[in-house]
Amino acid sequence: METDDAAPRRRGRRPAQGEPVVDRALALLAAFDEGRRRLTLGELSRRSGIPASSTLRLANRLLRWGALERGEDGRFCIGLRLLEVASLAPRGHGLRQVALPYMTDLAAVTREHVLLGVRDGLQATLVERLSGHAATPVQYRIGGHLPLHSTGIGWVLLAFAPAEAQEELLATPVRREPDSVVLDPAALRRTLAAVRRERLAIFRRHEAEPLVSVAAPIYGRHDEVVAALSVLLPERTAQPRRLGLAVQTAAQGISRELRAQ
Repeated sequence: METDDAAPRRRGRRPAQGEPVVDRALALLAAFDEGRRRLTLGELSRRSGIPASSTLRLANRLLRWGALERGEDGRFCIGLRLLEVASLAPRGHGLRQVALPYMTDLAAVTREHVLLGVRDGLQATLVERLSGHAATPVQYRIGGHLPLHSTGIGWVLLAFAPAEAQEELLATPVRREPDSVVLDPAALRRTLAAVRRERLAIFRRHEAEPLVSVAAPIYGRHDEVVAALSVLLPERTAQPRRLGLAVQTAAQGISRELRAQ
C-alpha cells in the first residue's frame, strides 16, 4: 500500500517504515472534534502526529476529494463530501428516515429532547436529536457518543447487547457520568435485567438541573434491537411511566416499519 515516504518497496509488502496513506488520512480527519472544528495546518499536524509536509500533502488530497474544506483564513474543516457518504449508512440515515415522523410527534407533544441512538461497541452514537425551543440545554449532538452505563439510550442498548459486550464493560470499574460515582456491577446487572423485562429504561441524571431519560428499544427485521429511542426532560416535570407508554408506542411504530423494509 502506498505511503508518503519514499521508502524502498518490495512487491506485495508494505514499506519497512511509515503508516499507510489511508491510516494517515484517517488520523487527519480524527484530529477534528466538537471543540476543534477548524484547524490550521500546524494544529492539524500536531493533533494527528504527522509531519507538516506530509500533512499538507494529505490535506490537499482530501481537499480535492471533498473530505476537507479550507476557509479564507487558511484553516481546514470537515468537508460536505463526508456528510454525503455518511448519509448512506443504514444504521444512521436509513434508520433516521424511518424514525423522524415518530420523533417529530414525540417532540411536538413533550417539547423536550427526543433522541435516537445506536450501539457502537461499548458506547452509543446519537444519529438524530430533536429539541423543543424551551428544552433544558444539553451537550448531546448528532454523531456524538453517549456512555452505555449513564444514559437511558445506553441502558437499553447495553441491556440487549450480547453478553460478551456487557461483561467487557463491567469487567473494569464503571463510573457514572458526570459525577464519577463508581457503579456496583451487580446493581447494574439487575437494572439491565429489568430493562429487558419491561422493555423500558428510566434513567435519572443527577446534576444542578436533574434530568430524566425515558428510553425504549427499536427492533429490526430479525427481532434484534438495532436502536433506542428516548425523551430527555427535567425531573421536576417528568411523569416517567406515563411518558414511557408514549415512547414505547413510538418505538414500536418504528420497529414495524423497519421490519416491513
